[in-house]
Formats: sequence, structure tokens, C-alpha cells
Amino acid sequence: MTECRDIVVKQSNRLDKAIVLSMPELSRSQVQRIIDNGGVKIEGEINTKASSQITAGTKISVTEPRSPESNLIAKNIHLDIIFEDEETLVLNKPAGILVHPNKESEGTTLINAVRAQYPEISSLGNSDQGGIVHRLDRDTSGVIAFAKSAASHYLLQEQWRKRTTFKSYLAVVSGKLDHLQAKIETQLGPDPQDPRRQAVIEHGRSARSEYKIIEEYGNEAALIEVQIYTGRTHQIRVHMSAIGNPIIGDTLYGTNSIYISRQALHAYRLGFSLPSNGEWREFLAQIPVDLIKLIENYREIHETKPMLKLKEM
Repeated sequence: MTECRDIVVKQSNRLDKAIVLSMPELSRSQVQRIIDNGGVKIEGEINTKASSQITAGTKISVTEPRSPESNLIAKNIHLDIIFEDEETLVLNKPAGILVHPNKESEGTTLINAVRAQYPEISSLGNSDQGGIVHRLDRDTSGVIAFAKSAASHYLLQEQWRKRTTFKSYLAVVSGKLDHLQAKIETQLGPDPQDPRRQAVIEHGRSARSEYKIIEEYGNEAALIEVQIYTGRTHQIRVHMSAIGNPIIGDTLYGTNSIYISRQALHAYRLGFSLPSNGEWREFLAQIPVDLIKLIENYREIHETKPMLKLKEM
């Protein structure tokens, strides 16, 4: 089975970039693979050159492969719904699942699960729609929002673009933090030594985070809440590593942990104005079991007085 979608390029760009901008649910690696496999037609003609310059107004057809097995998996993924109305879907994403497809995980992704269970989102395929508004890393759990209509997709994207949303995360970081509360402002970009990583670099994109300590576990670790004002790739993970307090379990920017099998990072709270009525709402995502166990272990070891209710929010 295949899924063919037609898009119209809004501004001149490279072929691969034009597709990513118009179909944000696709990763760059997936777009490259589709182009290489002849899945892209420009004005009816197959084009396999990602660097081709495409002018505004050009019609492009993108064919995404879909297997019956992948569709079945997507339909069977449980969606932990925090909120839903006619325009917006807010979920609590589990750790270990990608938001959008890449080479390793075709079909078993959150966007495919959402599309499989919400046909109205599947049909959004004629411009820069697709339901996705923002992303979380594979091993980051927590609150994430999807648009259910073209109008809501535009309104939500505008809020993210103008940075009028509220986004805070819970993280357990290693070591002793220098301040009870602090801002971190840097320039972030691809790590020149490792393409998997982001890094603090001289000519990167501005990134701003602010953390405050909730609980301390001696000099070993701390539970913090981090508010982000920008949405750069791996932003919190890079920022905490840069100040010498990497997130527990983050093997890309720190070290593994005997207490948790992934980075101890949870998208805890998300606030935005509902497209349906303009009302400002903040949504909380229940803390997952593995993060609760990690925190409880540190509390017990260091006899720390709990400052955050883990199971009742």
C-alpha cells in the first residue's frame, strides 16, 4: 500500500527542504529516502535529486510507502489522551516511541498512530498540514499536541512560531547544581564532531532555558523543572550537559543509569490557546512509572523530603 500526497510549494527552495516544510511529520532522512526511491514527482515527472531548486507554486506529488503490517501496528498503539475537542488533540506520549517516522521505525510512530485512529488528520495532506505542531525526542515522555484540522494547525503553529506557548519539563540531573534557579542562554547547532548530537557553538541558533530545583539528593542528583523559551533540538539535554549537570540516563550527552533505561526527561506541562475558542489552557502529563521509581530511589537513598507529588497532579 502507498499513500500519495500532493503539495504546492509556497516559496522557492531545495526539493528536500520544500517537502519537509510542507510535510513536517516526515523526517529529513525519510524525505531523502523517498526521493532516492523515486517517490517524488514534480509536475508529473519523477525527480531523484534532493538538491533540485523548486520555485514557488510548483506542484509536487510525494508517495509514502505503507505496509498493511505497519498500519495494523499504528492502529493498535494506545493513545493516552489528556484533552480532546473538535480542533485539538493533546496526548501523554510514552518514552520509547518516535513522533514521526525515520529509517528504523516506519509505521510504529506516534503520528502514524494518531492518523490511523483519527481519519480527519490523515486527510490533511494538501499543504503544510499533517497534525504535527511540535516534537519530543524518542525517549522523552510527556505532553504533546496535535492539530485536527487545517485551521487549528495554522493557529497552533503561529503560537509556536511567536513563542506564546508555555513549555516546562521535569528532569533528574546528575551532580550538584550551582544555583537554586538559573537561566541558560547559548547558541546551539550540530556538533561538528558527532552528527547525532547538538552542541554549544559560536554561530548556532539562540536557545534559552530556565531551571529551578525542586528536590536535591545530596551531591548526587537533583529533580528540576525546566522552562524552555525556544524549541531547539535536544535543547534541555545539551544545556544541562553544558553546565556540568547532564540528565540522568542520557547516554548521548552524559552516562547511563542503573535506575532508569532512558534519559530522565518528561514534558510535564504545556500551555497554549485553544484554536476552538481562544481559551488559554495548561495541560499536565502524568509522570511515568520509570521516572517515579527513579525519584523514589533517590529520595530513599538520601532521605529527601518529597516536594512534588508524583502520582497526583
